Amino acid sequence: MENNSDINKIHSVNFSQIKSKKSLKLLFSELRKLRKLPKFDLIIDMQGLLKSAIVAKIIPANQTIGFDKNSIREPLAAKFYSDTCKIDYAQNIVKRNLALVCEALEIKITAAEIENKKPFLHFKKHTFKLAKTKQNIAIIPGASSAAKIYPAEKYAQIANILDANFMIIWGNQAEKMMAEKIQQTAPEVHISKQLALDELKALLAKMDLVIGADTGPVHLAWALNVPSITLFGPTPGSRNAYAGEINKILQSESAVNPYKINKNDDSIKSIPVENIAKIAKKLLKNI
Repeated sequence: MENNSDINKIHSVNFSQIKSKKSLKLLFSELRKLRKLPKFDLIIDMQGLLKSAIVAKIIPANQTIGFDKNSIREPLAAKFYSDTCKIDYAQNIVKRNLALVCEALEIKITAAEIENKKPFLHFKKHTFKLAKTKQNIAIIPGASSAAKIYPAEKYAQIANILDANFMIIWGNQAEKMMAEKIQQTAPEVHISKQLALDELKALLAKMDLVIGADTGPVHLAWALNVPSITLFGPTPGSRNAYAGEINKILQSESAVNPYKINKNDDSIKSIPVENIAKIAKKLLKNI
């Protein structure tokens, strides 16, 4: 949300630091900051977790709206809202969030408006050395769990099939090791430096295509209106990504329960390299 000219002010709650330090003092300090905020007309909690619902309850407001108890993984959260919205948890995440916002603001947003949206991530100006004679493709090898990760050797095969300039983006040492493994068998690919979030948004905005698993940086491509291919194994592609003309999903054939992710499901490995390359060629051809 940073650098968005339509947002007046951002207030943050540092839950990650509270969790890492296990500090009740820090927790109460953060909560006191929320109580001192000016009174809002409306608060919309799109996360639907107990911690976000408590934050929404503490902030002074005339109305607080979130998902009802049958629409979220943590039903107790619904007790903290003054109003609720019912929509199946298994529904597409973009459609779920928009349904909640539309009900709260009494507006309508059509599928055509979603498909033709403007990029809604903003960033400062950054300079990158990218190819001018070839199309630029970003590979995002990492993910939040091992079961969501597509094999490095298969990413290397994709890089060797497609005539493009490849940039591998990583966020931690394990992902950097994956990037180096890809580079071993696809030596012409480039490995980015470790990027801050603002740099990441700026770099992805310059890409012709982004390929990766069900993880944040790949979803940023959709928000930036950059073509993408998102690979799904143990998580539901129809729920976690919004497919369209330039944003495609490839799902393994395993059955997926959106309420309980099977971290032992490594079916993402079975997605054929040829299928990814075929979609990539079509997307690149239309740019």
